Amino acid sequence: MRTRLLLLLILLQAGVLLALGVPLAASQAATEQQRLVVDRIDDTTRFASLAQFATIGSGDAPAGALDQLEEELSRYHDLYGIRAGVFRRDGRPLAVAPGQWPGAETESGRAAFDEALAGRRSHGPAQIWPWETSRRLVVASPVIRDGDVVAVVLTDSPTGPLRSRILRGWVPIAVGEGAAMALAVGAAFLLTGWVLRPVRDLDRAAHGIATGRMYSRVAAAGGPPELRRLAASFNEMADHVEEVLEQQRAFVADASHQLRNPLSALLLRIDLLGLELPPGSEEFASVRAEGRRLARVLDDLLDLAVAEHSTAHLRTTDVAELVAERAASWRPVADREGVALEVTGPPALTAWADPVALSSALDALIDNALKFTPADGAVTLSTRPDGDTVRIEVADTGGGLTDEELGRIGDRFWRSGRHQNVSGSGLGLSIVKALLTSGGADIGYARNSPTGLLATLALPRERPHDDH
Repeated sequence: MRTRLLLLLILLQAGVLLALGVPLAASQAATEQQRLVVDRIDDTTRFASLAQFATIGSGDAPAGALDQLEEELSRYHDLYGIRAGVFRRDGRPLAVAPGQWPGAETESGRAAFDEALAGRRSHGPAQIWPWETSRRLVVASPVIRDGDVVAVVLTDSPTGPLRSRILRGWVPIAVGEGAAMALAVGAAFLLTGWVLRPVRDLDRAAHGIATGRMYSRVAAAGGPPELRRLAASFNEMADHVEEVLEQQRAFVADASHQLRNPLSALLLRIDLLGLELPPGSEEFASVRAEGRRLARVLDDLLDLAVAEHSTAHLRTTDVAELVAERAASWRPVADREGVALEVTGPPALTAWADPVALSSALDALIDNALKFTPADGAVTLSTRPDGDTVRIEVADTGGGLTDEELGRIGDRFWRSGRHQNVSGSGLGLSIVKALLTSGGADIGYARNSPTGLLATLALPRERPHDDH
C-alpha cells in the first residue's frame, strides 16, 4: 500500500513540477532567442541605412557607397561568422558576404525575404531548441527609399551560441526542479510513513491475534484522526474478543474439571459392577472403553484450555538436545510397536522457545506419528537451521492424508474417516498449535515422501517482538 501511495504522490508532484518547469524553460529559451533576434534586427537596420545610398536608381548616391557596403558586410561576416547580404526586389544580390551565398534563394531566406518585401521587419523563425543542431536564424529588414521597398537586407546566423546559452539557462532550472523533486519525495516518504504507521501497527496486531497472541493491541497515537479512531475501535474489539474467548476457555476448563470427579466415580462403579458380571462380558468392556474415552476427551479439553490460557516463558533453548531427550523417552514405545525412531541434525542448535511447551508439543507429535505408523515403519525427528528460524521436522511412514484432509488437520475434534478406529480425541494437534503459538512458533503439515505425514515446527532464532 505504501508503494502505491508513494508512487501516486511522486507522480502528482512530478506533474506539478513539470507544469511549472517546462513553461519556465520555454520562456527562458524564448527570451534568449528574442534577444538574439533583436540584435540581428539592429544589424539589418544599420545595413539597410547603408544600402539606401547604394541601391540602383539613386542618382545622388555618393561615390563608393556600394564598395563601403560590401566592406561592412565582409567585416561583419569575418568578425561574427554571420552571413549577410542586400538583395534587390527581384532577389538578385546587390552585396553579399560571403560572395557566393545564395541568400534569398534558400527556403528560410525566401520566407524572410517575402516578409520584408511587404514592408515588415522579420520577427524571426519559430523557437529554436538546443537539440535542433541544423537550424539557423534568418532575419530580414526592408530597405525603404521614398516610401518604397527597394531592397531587402538578410542575415543568416548560426544557432550554436544561442543553443548553448539556452542550455546554460536550463541548468539552474533543472537543478531547482531536481532539488524540489528530492524534497517532495522526502516529504512523501515522511507523509506516507506518518499516515500508514497506524495501519502497519493495526496489521501487526491483527496478525498477532490471528496467530493466537490475544494480548496484541494498537497504540492509538500518531497518524490521521480517522486512523486513530480506527485503532481505538480495533482495541475495543480485541478486548471484547479476548474477553469472550477467556469466558469460553474458563467454561471449558471449569466444565472439564467439574465433570472429571463424577466421571471418575462412575468409572469406579463400572469397575465394581464388572466384578459381579461374568468374565469376558462384551457389554461391560464396551461401557468401560467408552467411559475411559470420555475421560480422555475431558483431559484433553482441560489441557487445551490450559494451553490456550497459558503464557509462554521464552528463553534460549537447545532445541537439538530437547529433541534427542524426547526421542529417548519415546523409544521404548516405538520399540514395543516395532517402529524405528531416528534423530538427525546437528548436536546443538538453539532457538527461543518455552521448553515445557515445546516438550509437550513434541510429545503430542511423536505420539501421533507412532500411532499411525505401522510396524516396520519409521519415525524421523530432524532439526536444522533455516534463516532466522530453526525447523524441527517429525516425519512418519504411515498412510498420510489427502490434500483435503491436510487443510483440516489441527481442527478441534476432527479426525480422518480412515482413522476412526484409532484411539484419540481429535484434540492433540489443536493442543500442539496452542502450545506453539503462545511462544511465537508455527507449525505446518505436508505429505512425507514417499508416504506418511510431515509436521514442521518453525521456532524463532531471535526473541520475538512483544506486541503488548
